[in-house]
Amino acid sequence: MSIRMRRAFSFTAIVLGFFMALLDTTIINIALPEMTRQFGGSVSQISWVMNGYNLAFAVFILTASRLADQFGRKKIFITGVVLFTVTSLLAGFATSLGMLIGLRVLQGLAGAIIVPVTIPLTTTTFPKEMHGLIIGIWGAVSGVAAASGPALGGIITQNLNWQWIFFVNVPLGVLSVVLTCLFIQESRDETAGRSIDYGGTLGITGAMFFITYALIKVQDYGWSSRVTLLLLTAGVLFLVFFFLTQSKGKEPMLPLSLLRIPPFNGATLTMLFVGAGLMNISLLTSFFLTRMMGMTELRAGLVLSMLAVGSIVSSALSGPLSNKYGSQLFGAVGMIMMAGAMYSLSGLHADSTLPEVLIRLVVAGVGTGFTMAPVMSSAVRNVPEEKVGISSGITNMAKSLGG
Repeated sequence: MSIRMRRAFSFTAIVLGFFMALLDTTIINIALPEMTRQFGGSVSQISWVMNGYNLAFAVFILTASRLADQFGRKKIFITGVVLFTVTSLLAGFATSLGMLIGLRVLQGLAGAIIVPVTIPLTTTTFPKEMHGLIIGIWGAVSGVAAASGPALGGIITQNLNWQWIFFVNVPLGVLSVVLTCLFIQESRDETAGRSIDYGGTLGITGAMFFITYALIKVQDYGWSSRVTLLLLTAGVLFLVFFFLTQSKGKEPMLPLSLLRIPPFNGATLTMLFVGAGLMNISLLTSFFLTRMMGMTELRAGLVLSMLAVGSIVSSALSGPLSNKYGSQLFGAVGMIMMAGAMYSLSGLHADSTLPEVLIRLVVAGVGTGFTMAPVMSSAVRNVPEEKVGISSGITNMAKSLGG
């Protein structure tokens, strides 16, 4: 088999796992009203089907990146895809809201294993001169996964039932595992030791748990409440503990030298805002379209797919071009477009016309595509080659925290 064919199959395996994990951050949003009708409970309770996934994803993503760098990215990727596939199958058979939320937490852990490993697996599969193009495609897939979730969720919910939102992951997961076993070569960070940084793992896990949980629960308690302040304080203390362990450890999880690279810091902060923007648009707009404008889940999902359309076009352009002209301009323009589209979406009302909604979503999608691929490309391009894995984990963790 030719090298080109092997690369194509390898990238297909990576994309299938990556697409599946990111799709599940938004595909259930459109089905939440249907789940509420079946299981009962308040909007706050049913939202844990989404929040449980995102919380587990944010908490474990950096640890998963480190373990992959140490013990083999192929092994860790396969582990994540298998866990995701099995929990997807079981989630479709869930008989209670508690059981579904528990399985979604496990899915989030699996997603945290899959997503950060995809960038280093991709960059080790393709030569350096192709990285801009490949990360552009990665960005397009990322945008499509996040933005097409509501559309696919609407189609599945209306024509089958919400359980099939989880069942569709099973064949994708099986195919990804088979292709990975056959075509992807093992890779790791040879400069990373084999001893596990338990202090760092405890520090970052505690920090991400308390901070993310505080952000999820602040709508219930308020910013000035004792509960919120205690959660945020605990998160900050764990974060301080994490950085202390990293500065003094012999084999730290996070090389602090990465934080002295301005383009990497800028990319990480930008991904925080991208995550917030995408979740804002996909979640709130799905409820707006169904509850305020009276659309069916199917129609609302198709309307939201205009995000994906804009993202595909701009990602395909911005990825390769940012390699040539730099990422700053594309990222800045993309963030301005996303911010403008979100501000404009806040002016919609129940009597707004369909074109008014569509134009805002297209602009938001184009902005997402102009931002995602160049920013991730910048994060990868400006760090040492062997640290691509952990840098991918940090930027994806920031995106998840934003969400």
